[in-house]
Amino acid sequence: MDLSPIKLAPAVKDYLWGGTKLITEFNKKTELDKAAESWELSTHKDGPSTVVTGSFKGKTLPQYIEENGKDCIGKKAAAFDFFPILIKLIDAKDNLSIQVHPDDEYALKNEHEYGKTEMWYIVDCEKDSYLYYGLNREISKEEFAERISNNTILEVLNKVPVHKGDVFFIPSGTIHAICAGILICEIQQNSNTTYRVYDYNRVGADGKCRELHIDKAIAVTSLCPPPKQEQRTDNVLASCKYFTVKKLECDGHTELAACKDCFRSIIVLDGSGTLRMGETVLELNKGDSVFIPAQEGNYTIDGKLDIILSYV
Repeated sequence: MDLSPIKLAPAVKDYLWGGTKLITEFNKKTELDKAAESWELSTHKDGPSTVVTGSFKGKTLPQYIEENGKDCIGKKAAAFDFFPILIKLIDAKDNLSIQVHPDDEYALKNEHEYGKTEMWYIVDCEKDSYLYYGLNREISKEEFAERISNNTILEVLNKVPVHKGDVFFIPSGTIHAICAGILICEIQQNSNTTYRVYDYNRVGADGKCRELHIDKAIAVTSLCPPPKQEQRTDNVLASCKYFTVKKLECDGHTELAACKDCFRSIIVLDGSGTLRMGETVLELNKGDSVFIPAQEGNYTIDGKLDIILSYV
């Protein structure tokens, strides 16, 4: 088993609402004209990450885990039926659809994968940007269905102005949408199940309106306003049974601990520097994604960087 830290290259998605900042500012390599999402830590069949350093270079992350053994992800991650999390960078040049994700029970029964609880860290945003997060008042299932039918759903959504550094924790069942001008780091359950409720009557590359999933959305959406966001402490942005996420500002020499119970994921949001662990040295730059296998020991980061650190 090779427990050296490795860099990952993402799967890049060119959804119609995406922009180019992930290419021009975060150094994502793609032949696509736009990069709506980069799946930085992913074992999902719809877009696995690829190892780009070390002895497993060229392997997908699922292949790396299979060949290296499940001990490399740690017992906390291995306790899940599937690899537990998926981490993305998202560049919303235009509005995403109004959407909702199911919980585990519904998703496993109907989609054969996990539901999706997620969190957003606002990496950057344009002036006066906003997003939709839950409902602004409690409504009945009948009203919800009627508003979807007559395209007035936006009137009952909780519209929230956003600023760089804001954090949103979004439990499954919470209706939501990232809107134009926002760049996000998203940590979520390992799922690609999304039920669209409203899509601004846009058409896809095939000239047709994108599919909506009304019946399923009605079945899974929470019809009450969302809970108040919890205050963050000790650099922790969010913590739940699926993931813990921290934002760290490294300046100079920073020593961090790996853990035998779970892997560590690092996403570099800004700056540059060097990560060292044992004999492994990785150069870090804005946009890089690093996977540190589960193990006892410390690693160091030298330089001036803002990073997102995630684990189970």
